[in-house]
Amino acid sequence: MNRFIDPAKLMAANSDAAEKYQSDRRGFLKGGVMALAALGMWTPEIALGSAPATMAIKGREMKITNTHTGAKFTGEYWYNGKYLPDAFGEIKSVMKDHRSGDVYPIDPRLMDIMYVLQHRLQNYNMFEILSGYRSEKTNAKLRGHSRGVARHSLHMTGQACDLRLPGTSLSSVRQSAIKLNSGGVGYYPRSNFVHVDTGRVRHW
Repeated sequence: MNRFIDPAKLMAANSDAAEKYQSDRRGFLKGGVMALAALGMWTPEIALGSAPATMAIKGREMKITNTHTGAKFTGEYWYNGKYLPDAFGEIKSVMKDHRSGDVYPIDPRLMDIMYVLQHRLQNYNMFEILSGYRSEKTNAKLRGHSRGVARHSLHMTGQACDLRLPGTSLSSVRQSAIKLNSGGVGYYPRSNFVHVDTGRVRHW
């Protein structure tokens, strides 16, 4: 089963991606968290090990800031079974390509992964985002300076971010993210961040 969100669908909803996820949540779930549930029974509620799947958590909150621009988002991004369009409008602005200024839809599963990480680590500080979306031009430029930048990086489809969580060590964030078994996890202690994405399960 394909665990990647279709980039074409994100492109089609580039001006209002979150509205698409709210109005047609079933379409998102086909390639999202519930698709993983068929393989590993992964949902934010189950991953938290709290209420049964039938007792859905009413709302999910997130706090993020872009270390380069200072832009912030604080509030609910999901409520009562729906992703909130206004929230994702702000989130994609916070996670824009700070080099080019380009904005791109962000995969809601990233927020779910970060949401579960915070609760598992019991650290509700604001996530610091070093890199969210990257344009093709930016990715190519970075790739020219570093072998660690993938040619087909999931940053270019809004499916990845590089982050840290003040108050929790990078190694603890990494270990917790790996245990989620919900996507890719990269560890970059020299650059002081952990990479998480919604692609296939792997770590480096």
